[in-house]
Amino acid sequence: MISQELLNGKSVLVTGATGSFGKAFLKRVLDEFKPARLIIFSRDELKQYEMQQYIPNGGNVRYFIGDIRDRDRLARAFNGVDIIIHAAAMKHVEASEYNPFEAVKTNIIGAENIISEAINHRVQRVMVLSTDKAASPVNLYGATKLCAEKLFVAANHYVDASSPTLFSVVRYGNVVGSRGSVIPFFLKKRSEGVLPITDVRMTRFWITLPDAVTCVLESLRDMKGGEIFIPKLPTMNILDLAKAVAPDCRQEIVGIRLGEKIHESLITEDEAMHAVEQENRYIIQPDNHFRNFGKHDGVQVPEHFRYTSENASMKLTIEQLQEMLKTLTIS
Repeated sequence: MISQELLNGKSVLVTGATGSFGKAFLKRVLDEFKPARLIIFSRDELKQYEMQQYIPNGGNVRYFIGDIRDRDRLARAFNGVDIIIHAAAMKHVEASEYNPFEAVKTNIIGAENIISEAINHRVQRVMVLSTDKAASPVNLYGATKLCAEKLFVAANHYVDASSPTLFSVVRYGNVVGSRGSVIPFFLKKRSEGVLPITDVRMTRFWITLPDAVTCVLESLRDMKGGEIFIPKLPTMNILDLAKAVAPDCRQEIVGIRLGEKIHESLITEDEAMHAVEQENRYIIQPDNHFRNFGKHDGVQVPEHFRYTSENASMKLTIEQLQEMLKTLTIS
């Protein structure tokens, strides 16, 4: 259960708030909590304008045009902020491969800017959203997100015991129906009668937007600083995904794309040495001696444990995904 005290009366800022997660998070917060301020921070004025049509500016909602690369703008936006959810990122794998400097500026330098200004403004809690591609990364996007994770975990070393600022990470898989993901792509391809399949062996972790928001809120509630929260998620094979989305379409094998894996990981074998299992999630505990935040309860995962989309026990069935698609709004 999420206590009202977590967000009621607090000033909450969400970077990248006009994205799929940000919109779902904002709606949940406005429906269930009473924040003093809810700050929508992003760089796309059109998306902010469109969001203002159903979440008007004013009252406890504020819109800030700004880029996380711009530290001065972050300094202005963070005034009086209690909680930051950092969802802004350059996320497209192929775009990051061909524009690596841009991915580094946004995902790494932007993360450093947020950390520095959060400490300067004595923000209470900062939660960064990460991805399964950060575990044993093979593409630049995953590498920049791994670097961002490391920065946010290490940021807890930069504040002394009197500081209120805590930094933690949530790492999860593909979000069902999010912009730029495979499900909206397949839905558009249905009219052509052919779905391009990269590799028949491919599997992925899946999470719905409501579950992603719940995961972030629960992690925000429980964070001690420096840990990586990982929800237990179902996986699905790409062929089953194609059958669920477009059962009547022909499938064409096109080959794996630049920077793709056959299977994704949420916990590597090396990370598992510091991971505990709880009922609905895993937590990778911080391995440092710089600052004692305390440890989470849970069962230590076994030696040589790996949490991958290939070996995960929870499987998403075709019927389950089809039920999700009935209520899906592509955002």
